Amino acid sequence: MTPIVEPLSWGAREAAPFIRVPGANDDKYSHGVLGVITGSSQYPGAAVLGVEAACRTGVGMLRYRGAAEPTRLVLERRPEVVTVAGKVDAFLVGSGIDPTALDEIHVDELSQALSSGAPLVIDAGVLARVRESTGPAIITPHHKELVRLLADNGLKVSASDVAKNPSRWACMAADEFGVTVLLKGNISHIVSEADTRGNRFHAVVPASTTWMATAGTGDVLAGILGALVATHARSIATDPAVLGSLAATAALVHALAGSHASAGGPLVALDVAASISSAVAEIL
Repeated sequence: MTPIVEPLSWGAREAAPFIRVPGANDDKYSHGVLGVITGSSQYPGAAVLGVEAACRTGVGMLRYRGAAEPTRLVLERRPEVVTVAGKVDAFLVGSGIDPTALDEIHVDELSQALSSGAPLVIDAGVLARVRESTGPAIITPHHKELVRLLADNGLKVSASDVAKNPSRWACMAADEFGVTVLLKGNISHIVSEADTRGNRFHAVVPASTTWMATAGTGDVLAGILGALVATHARSIATDPAVLGSLAATAALVHALAGSHASAGGPLVALDVAASISSAVAEIL
């Protein structure tokens, strides 16, 4: 593994160029189409939270391709979502998915997304399939998920090891799988795979409040990131290294939305999603 570079502290000035504001000639297709395969009958709320977050981050169209129950809940919350297959610019997959309980249709949907060559945000239940991705990818594990992912690939590490040195293990995963890693935590570490000269992107974004340690906030982060990746798909095709900056920007939007939602007190994940628009405005 190449040496760990001193991380950037990612703030609004750094993030603003990576939020794409639609122009006068944009439409729902040119401003990015995000394909989403998330949620399940066991965890339908993950789909609702990620879709809500993506829509509020700003994306031209969202195509949701999940199971029946989360599809019903998504459409109740966001009737503008499209549920038929079609062209997409990027995919968000994995949040709220139990890979052992997928029906045949959604096994095929996931396989097609992973092999599509489109940019991918891979979360939660699909992390174990990261090697199947053929396009540029970002994975979004928390500490325990990173431990499992590395262990499944023969790399011994404990949760305490990751907690003591998150940068090291995030870089290890980035190099092992050839992806950008957004390692979630009270301080999120965003690292890219090292290039041929040993250089890599490395940024840190601290959480705005410890009240963010609550169920569903990770699904919100995945939705924010999916929207940013879809709206920058053309830039990614030219320069995949931009994924690091997009992931750091997503972490910052998430942190600021948490601050707005909390106002110093407890919050729930849907509050964070509802605050994304004001967080984006603050950055811009």
